Amino acid sequence: MTVGVVRGRRGRQRAAGAVLSTALLCVGAVACGGSDDKSDNAGESGKTQSRSQVTEVITAAYKKTSAAKSAKVKMTMSTPPGEMGKAMGGAGEMKMTGVMGWDPTVMDVTVSGSALTEGDPEAPEKIRMLWSDNVMYMDMGAKAAKDMDGKRWVKMDLNSIAKQAGDDKLAKQMTGGLDSMNQDPAQQLAMLLDSPNLKHLGSAKVDGAQTQRYKGRLTVKEMMESNDGLKDVLSKSERDQLFKNIEKSGIKGYDTEVWVNEDDYPVRMDIDIKTPEGTVKTSQTFSDYGSATKVTPPPAGQTFDMMKMFEELGKLGKGGSGAGSDSAF
Repeated sequence: MTVGVVRGRRGRQRAAGAVLSTALLCVGAVACGGSDDKSDNAGESGKTQSRSQVTEVITAAYKKTSAAKSAKVKMTMSTPPGEMGKAMGGAGEMKMTGVMGWDPTVMDVTVSGSALTEGDPEAPEKIRMLWSDNVMYMDMGAKAAKDMDGKRWVKMDLNSIAKQAGDDKLAKQMTGGLDSMNQDPAQQLAMLLDSPNLKHLGSAKVDGAQTQRYKGRLTVKEMMESNDGLKDVLSKSERDQLFKNIEKSGIKGYDTEVWVNEDDYPVRMDIDIKTPEGTVKTSQTFSDYGSATKVTPPPAGQTFDMMKMFEELGKLGKGGSGAGSDSAF
């Protein structure tokens, strides 16, 4: 095997690893959360609402958020070091800003933070991500483009990946997973309504706006039972196995806090997950509900298909498996 081919393979491997790490971070952002207190006068004293009043407010917020179908979003997620950090693509902090839509899933965001570059000094400091029609595009930067025929955008067509695997069930799981990545605040509110201990914490200001603050906790079992998306893509036996795996990890439940403004829209949402290795935290703020979310994919000539990348790596691996194939080192 020539030195050029070896370097090309290594470059592709680095690029593929960076793409998968970024995708893992975004998937992890769905289930994880935090409650860093950024609101002004959080927990400010005031008349506490009854359970029926709380349910009424959160239900109204759910309906308005569902109807809006989109919003501008800012998110910060922090993941502790250890096995949990590795499973989610990297420990550290990840930030995401941009516009997202739900029903259907659409997104145009920029991801940055130490979690992207942990352990890989050549990883891009920020990545722009586009989601449209069940396809994700990631701008991996100029350095990665050198290893991808000059193309800086990586394309991940989950439908196509599942189809090539010849597994209809896998296709359903992948497209369902992509929807879950969307951070749909309406779905989060629907799950919060199932919390048996949902309560009103009082009034508070977020970015100068008056809001009402609410908090609820769901055990892992309650979360899975209230997540209709899981029921759509996993059988009961598969959900049971997932539940066992999560239990083994030491995760007990999810603490969710939401701040609802006077127009019945959630303007901030935090989700906290305590693990034996530390707390995984996510804090999201939402604004401009109903913002336009039309996403234009990058030109085909500027994209590198993830499946083709893996196919080429596989061919290079087979080509280099013979005796003396690494003699060029």
